Amino acid sequence: MPGYVEDRWFTKRPDPETGERRKTARHGQGKRYRVAGVPGIRDRSFDRLTGPEGANAWLAKAQHESTRGEFIDPRDGNTLLRDYVEQEWWPSRNYTDPSTIEAVKGSVFKHIVPHLGGMSLNAVRTPQLRTWLATLAGTLGPGTINDVWGTLSSILQSAVDDERITKNYCKAQRTVRPPARPAAKARAWPRDRVVRARDAISDRARITLDLAVGAGLRQGEVFGLAADDIDFEEQVIHVRRQVKKVGPKLIFAPPKGGKVRTVPAAPLLLDRLAEGMAAFPPSAVTLPWLSVDPPANDREARERAPRTVRLAAPAPRGGAWRRDYFNAYVWKPTLESLGLVTPEIVYRPVATRPGGKERRRKYGESRELGFHALRHTFASAQLDAGESVVSVSKWMGHSSPEITLKIYAHFMPEADGRGRAIMQKWLDF
Repeated sequence: MPGYVEDRWFTKRPDPETGERRKTARHGQGKRYRVAGVPGIRDRSFDRLTGPEGANAWLAKAQHESTRGEFIDPRDGNTLLRDYVEQEWWPSRNYTDPSTIEAVKGSVFKHIVPHLGGMSLNAVRTPQLRTWLATLAGTLGPGTINDVWGTLSSILQSAVDDERITKNYCKAQRTVRPPARPAAKARAWPRDRVVRARDAISDRARITLDLAVGAGLRQGEVFGLAADDIDFEEQVIHVRRQVKKVGPKLIFAPPKGGKVRTVPAAPLLLDRLAEGMAAFPPSAVTLPWLSVDPPANDREARERAPRTVRLAAPAPRGGAWRRDYFNAYVWKPTLESLGLVTPEIVYRPVATRPGGKERRRKYGESRELGFHALRHTFASAQLDAGESVVSVSKWMGHSSPEITLKIYAHFMPEADGRGRAIMQKWLDF
């Protein structure tokens, strides 16, 4: 096989007079042994302590792996993780969903690069991962840590695929792994709470509650629903877009996962929607599609061209609702009026009045009391009535019925009671 080990401190041929090997001009300087001549593999040098044995062992390994197309030069893993992420991994990502971009960006540049960015790729191993997880556990919850771990695993796997390192230690762990992700158990609202909330919420915002609890729309889908998406004759609602916040700006985007769908609408829901739109007429709103970034080419220019729709539930000034504003000034005050939450009174500086302060209400976070609970309520009502999981999954816009079962299985009618009654009847002989 091609390749050889060269001793750079002595000449190959001995002195013709003494028969002894002669010293080269670089004798005693730099690394003594050099492995060279293996096709497609850079030369590598070894110091005298490694000896010719170490150089020959590496040569044999390089020859064997190169013939099989499996050789990975360990020196390629000396690239800092920060440099690899910033120069190669992150620029090559092709996420289209703005929320995904922001979530991944946060994981990388808040929780991975600050802690591991100064290490070389081949130095991120089990001990380093164990220390890193312990650091994250001091500030992040199990769910977030799982997300960040998955992002790091994606980075390291890309480095494996790029032949920078031989192993992704996130995928080969038995002694260190992220904490278990807490089980996601959706919480539905009882009917009387929905009734009280509908009576308490502002007249303009009442239609948003009706759409969430009556058709299972996500909050962004409620804000992005057009009047033309409501088919009163066929008694269905077409979910075609959502409103998303990217930094300070709003955009239109497809529903989560691109799941454009059609949801059946009860006649009473349609009556309430018609009543709401009569009181607060739909408003034409124009927003960019998919991204606020300038298009890089003609195709992106076409895809991201602003779109105008007549929103069924416009905000007070005629634009689209902003999620943070709606939650802080509409939804949570509604919960407060029902006695479900108690805000903390805080005083914040006023930028326009030096030394001045304004009184604000600060509400805590609660998944059970969030606007999203209305969507869970829609699902629970359907499943409790015996509607098929396949149908509910389609109406909810889930990627598969398995996802629906995972989230909402506890809402389904009690199976053991029916099974007990069946066997009681069967055994009666």
